[in-house]
Amino acid sequence: MTNPPGVKPLSILAVLGAGEASADEIAVAERVGNIAARAGWVVLTGGGPGVMEAASRGAVEAGGLTVGILPNAQAGSGYPNPWVMIPIFTGAGNARNTFNVLSAKLCVAIGGASGTLSEIALALKSGTPVWCWASWSLAPPSGRKVSMPRVFEEADDLIEALPKFLIPNS
Repeated sequence: MTNPPGVKPLSILAVLGAGEASADEIAVAERVGNIAARAGWVVLTGGGPGVMEAASRGAVEAGGLTVGILPNAQAGSGYPNPWVMIPIFTGAGNARNTFNVLSAKLCVAIGGASGTLSEIALALKSGTPVWCWASWSLAPPSGRKVSMPRVFEEADDLIEALPKFLIPNS
């Protein structure tokens, strides 16, 4: 598929993480959203509180665009968070996790609960790269050769690597 003249597709970074997050997770998510927006990427989240809200806030404060793929069919229960500029009401519940990862060029998982784990698995299955910090620790069954997330032990290492991957709207 080719784009019409003058139309450049947007690159999308999905930030994955739980609605209940630690102060460190929130701080890192906000920095990730900010870095992505400054590189010209759209920041996509599940549109709720916690990591999702922090990443969206960081992106908006950097002048970026945010999208929330919401589990519900209408606003309510913290969805969408106030930093979501484009809310996509799916009514799909947790099935919306598939849309999150299939829309992204890169997924960054920060902390997270079982929903984040499902997104990591869906991303790996679809071939979307996943970077994890303070998130799930995974290992395939013995003898299986499958792609795995890139795991960062230190938040600063993730923050340093991200701009190199997000070459402005690549």
